[in-house]
Amino acid sequence: MLVLTRKSKESIMIGSDIEVTILSIEGDQVKLGISAPKEIDIHRKEIYLTIQNENQLALTQLSKQQLNQILSHLNDAGERNEER
Repeated sequence: MLVLTRKSKESIMIGSDIEVTILSIEGDQVKLGISAPKEIDIHRKEIYLTIQNENQLALTQLSKQQLNQILSHLNDAGERNEER
């Protein structure tokens, strides 16, 4: 991890188009201003982790739905073969 020391109103650059500015420091809280292209997602870490967990859960559920569809098709095909 890179560690930098900055004062209020100072900034750091990430690449050539993301700027993080220290807006204020009060007690143990730091207020950041972030300028970045719109296509860059910016979240608090706890929100980012929640999104990742929900996406993983949705992917798991989608896989179960697909598996159920495949089983349903196989059962239908098996029943048709038994009728012959």
